Amino acid sequence: MKKIEAIIRKSKFKEVKEALHSVDVNFFSYWDVTGLGNEQQGHVYRGISYSTAEIQRRYLSIVVNDDFVETTINAILKAGATNKVGDGKIFVSPVEEAYRIRTGEKGGESLN
Repeated sequence: MKKIEAIIRKSKFKEVKEALHSVDVNFFSYWDVTGLGNEQQGHVYRGISYSTAEIQRRYLSIVVNDDFVETTINAILKAGATNKVGDGKIFVSPVEEAYRIRTGEKGGESLN
């Protein structure tokens, strides 16, 4: 099992959520987060300068079986991209064990 953590633009959340559902990733957690990015210059919109040092993003936490890792990542990459600076990051880490509290199932079966 792997844990996939993705930090995406809030404006792309709906598309990413639909892409994940289309590849049968139906359970994940998400949070609104603020982070600091590499881009330090501001943007001007309608004559008003906005700082891009602090950016609003959505953080997704998804645990999948090993055979779903590439499918999940590709869904996020495709749906979350704008091809501009600030599209986000994806991190993958191992999960040692998972349990379903209601039934006591463990391992990959607890994810279904």
